Amino acid sequence: MGSSGDPKPEATCTKPYGIRFIVYIRNSAIPFRTYQTIVLVVTFFAYASYHATRKTTSIVKSTLDPEASVSSLSFSPWPRNHFLRSTELKNGWAPFDGSDGSALLGELDVAFLAVYSMGMYFAGHLGDRLDLRIFLTVGMVGTGVFTSLFGFGYWFNIHSFYYYLIIQMIAGLFQATGWPSVVAVVGNWFGKKKRGLIMGIWNAHTSVGNIAGSLIASALLKYGWGWSFVVPGLLISFVGLVVFLLLPVTPASVGAEKEDDEEQSPKKIAEGVTEPLLGSESDVVKDKPVGFIEAWKIPGVAPFALCLFFSKLVAYTFLYWLPFYISQTAIDGKYLSNATAGDLSTIFDVGGVLGGILAGHISDRLDARAITAASFMYCAIPALFFYRCYGYVSLYVNIALMFVTGMFVNGPYALITTAVSADLGTHSSLNGNSRALATVTAIIDGTGSVGAAIGPLLTGYIAAKSWNGVFTMLMVAALVAGLLLTRLVIAEVAAKIQYSRSQGGIQSRPETTMPEV
Repeated sequence: MGSSGDPKPEATCTKPYGIRFIVYIRNSAIPFRTYQTIVLVVTFFAYASYHATRKTTSIVKSTLDPEASVSSLSFSPWPRNHFLRSTELKNGWAPFDGSDGSALLGELDVAFLAVYSMGMYFAGHLGDRLDLRIFLTVGMVGTGVFTSLFGFGYWFNIHSFYYYLIIQMIAGLFQATGWPSVVAVVGNWFGKKKRGLIMGIWNAHTSVGNIAGSLIASALLKYGWGWSFVVPGLLISFVGLVVFLLLPVTPASVGAEKEDDEEQSPKKIAEGVTEPLLGSESDVVKDKPVGFIEAWKIPGVAPFALCLFFSKLVAYTFLYWLPFYISQTAIDGKYLSNATAGDLSTIFDVGGVLGGILAGHISDRLDARAITAASFMYCAIPALFFYRCYGYVSLYVNIALMFVTGMFVNGPYALITTAVSADLGTHSSLNGNSRALATVTAIIDGTGSVGAAIGPLLTGYIAAKSWNGVFTMLMVAALVAGLLLTRLVIAEVAAKIQYSRSQGGIQSRPETTMPEV
C-alpha cells in the first residue's frame, strides 16, 4: 500500500493552466482565500454534475416501465428474453416493459452501485497517490461518455438488457473517482475550524445535483428519453474540463501561502495540551500514503463507515425510487404524471440541503459529530412513518412531510461523508500524515455505497408486496444507523462531562478530536 519512496501529492501535481492564465492576467499572486473559493466552487459543481448524471435513471424509470403496478409486479431474480419484446415507446421500452420491468431496473441500480462501492476503495487508494486534478477529470469525462452511451440506446433502438447493464457498471466505476477526490481536495485547503458548517453548505452539491438532474431529465423526456442521459453526460464532461483547467489540489501545488488563521487547526487533548491537527509545512510530514488496513484502524472509521452503510441505504432508496413511488401513489385521489412526479421528488433534496447545513452547524457548535449524526437518524424514523402514512392526504402535506424526511435522512449522510471523513482523514493518530484523506473518505463512503446498492435492490422486490414493507425496512435501517454510533456518542458525552468538571463550571466549549474508542 505504498512505500516511503512514493512521491508527495504536490510533487506529482502541476499548476492548472487556468490558474496560470489568471496569474498572468492579474500579474500578481492569487490570495489564499481566493484559492479556497475556487476550490469550493469548482468541486461543488464537479460533484453536483456527478449526481445529476446519477439521478437520470430514477426519472426515466417510469417511461421505460410505464405499465408497472405496485400491486401486480412480478419479479424474477434475473431477466428472461431481453431481445424479443415490443419496441413501442408508449408501451415502455424493451426489455423493461414486461411484468419484470421494475426488477430489471432495480438490477441496473444494484449493478451500478455495487461496482461504484467496490471501485471507491480503489479510487481512494489511487487518489492519495496520483494527481487528483487529472484523476478527477478522467473520472468525470468517463462518466459523461458512458452516461451518454446509455442514452444512445434510444436512437440505436437497443433492447439488450446486458448492453444497459454493462454501461451502468462501467459508469459506476468512473463515478467512484468523484467523492474521494473532492473531499480530499477540500480537506487539503480547510482546517477543522468551522469544517462542519463549511462542508455542510458545500455538501448541498449532492442535492443540487439531484435537483438539476431531475429537472433536466424530466424536461427532456418529451423529446425522447435518450436526451435525459446525453445532456447530463455532456454537462459533466464540460465541468470535467473546468476541473482540469482550474482546480488547485493543494496549497503547495500552486505555491499558495496559508494565512495566519489557516496555518493550523488546533485540537484539545485530554490533558488540555493544544497541538495542531496537521503540522505546519515546516514540520516533518510522513510521505508514505496510509494503507487500507491501517486506515480502517483509525479510531472512529469503522463505526461511522457502518453507520453510513445504513444511512445511505435509506438515502439512495429515495434517490432511485422516490419518483417511481410518487407516480404510483394516489395523492388526494389523483395520480401524477411521470414528469410531475420527478419534479415533485426534488423537494426531498431541498430538505436535504437544509439538513446537511444544520447537521454541520450543530456538530460544530456542540463539537460532537456522533451525537449530531445519531440524533438525526433517530428523528428520521418518525419522519419516514408520517410520510408513508399521511403523504397521500394532499399535495401540500406530501411536500411538507417529504421536506422534513429529506432533512433528517440527508443530514447525517452529508455530515459523515464530509466533515467526519475529513476529520478522520486528518486524525491525530496519523501523526501529521496528510496522505490519508482520499483513502479514509473512500472507506467510509465505499462502505456506505454497499448499503446504497442493497437498499434500491431490496426495494424492487419488497415493493411487489407492499410499500409498507419498504418503509419498515427504511425505519429499521435508520434505527440501526443510530445505534452503531452509541459508543462514540457515549464517549463524546463522557468527554464533555469530564471537561466541564475539570473547568469548574466554565462554559467555554473545548475543541475536541474524534473520541478514541
